Amino acid sequence: MTRILKPDFPRALRLARLARGKAQEALDEVSGRTYVSALERGVKQPTIGKVAELAAALDLHPMTLMAMAYLTKPTPNESSRLFSRIARELAELSSTKE
Repeated sequence: MTRILKPDFPRALRLARLARGKAQEALDEVSGRTYVSALERGVKQPTIGKVAELAAALDLHPMTLMAMAYLTKPTPNESSRLFSRIARELAELSSTKE
């Protein structure tokens, strides 16, 4: 049985925002500061569309933000393992016939 991975989106969003040098208010074009704060505290969960909007406001691909949520330690080695797994799974899924 595959282990269930628990994402840490609050940490990922906070780290990405800080790495980009942006205050919560800088994401006002996407969502209010109160909503961003709630996301970073884990009180609210974003929709896929909201993840895409937040990532765009941070000049990131949405998958980068999601990868950060699933990396316990965003080291190059752990990132490589995750990206290899994703590439393998995408190849498997794209090779299936409808």
